[in-house]
Amino acid sequence: MGRFGIAVRFALLATVWGASFLFIKVGLTGLAPAQVALARAGFGALALLVVLLLRRRPLPRDPKLWGHLAVVAVLLCVIPFLLFSWAEQYISSGLASIFNATTPLVTMLIAAAALRAERLTPPRVAGLLLGFLGVLTIVGVWQGMDVSHQLTAQLACLGATTCYGCSFVYMRRFVSPRGVDPVTIAFGQTAFATVILGLLVPVVASTPVRLDVPVVLSMLALGVFGTGIAYVWNASIIAAWGAANASAVTYLTPVVGVLLGILVLDEPLSWNQPVGAVLVVLGILAAHGRLQPRPKAVAEREPVAADQSR
Repeated sequence: MGRFGIAVRFALLATVWGASFLFIKVGLTGLAPAQVALARAGFGALALLVVLLLRRRPLPRDPKLWGHLAVVAVLLCVIPFLLFSWAEQYISSGLASIFNATTPLVTMLIAAAALRAERLTPPRVAGLLLGFLGVLTIVGVWQGMDVSHQLTAQLACLGATTCYGCSFVYMRRFVSPRGVDPVTIAFGQTAFATVILGLLVPVVASTPVRLDVPVVLSMLALGVFGTGIAYVWNASIIAAWGAANASAVTYLTPVVGVLLGILVLDEPLSWNQPVGAVLVVLGILAAHGRLQPRPKAVAEREPVAADQSR
């Protein structure tokens, strides 16, 4: 696939992942949070299974790997899917997408605690502090910290991103060294999540199901594209651009999520939410050393290269 095709996939990935929070919000109009989570995992697993069958990829036979994938399923799918779905009963989809953008910072903090190779450097500490300031700005700590459903929902979103961070560190330590195809890993974790959520839903979801066209289409889009095909797109982008460049999608998904929440659902937006989101993104950039001044020699060579490109 050429550069244009990868760029298109990158744009689609940012759009689909940013829209996922809109799909969750619409799904909650007819489903309980656990039912939304189940639909998300189930349709995602089905989409990935189709991809595996089309590519004729065999499933791994290592029982230890399947055990690790079960742990990843709980950390990366079951708990975060439930927390985000529950949280969006009380906060806007745009705000949930902003909290989701804290995932790289939380992952970095957990990795520093769990992996020797991921020690905290001064840029990472500065980025974490800036990101933490962004979270406090989003929450609006100056307004007081009275316990309410809205505050609890925001903490639930942070709990979901913490689970994401734990899952990424776990995968790096126990799954990635095995060299298994990433689409196979994604299918394994979503399939396990579907089974686990399927057992939980009858216990935790007692509200009657009300299916209409928007709910059904939202769950299909959330599962098939936001949880299934999006992973395939992400894997191809990482292969073509590298993990660091592919991670830039993190900066765009909250923008898409907020805009869709405002335009489609007419959600309100407080000034502190986008300001906090900007601080979080700046924290991510700082933690990866992208805000540091470049060497003078590099800066002097760039105009020459620009002239040659004309």
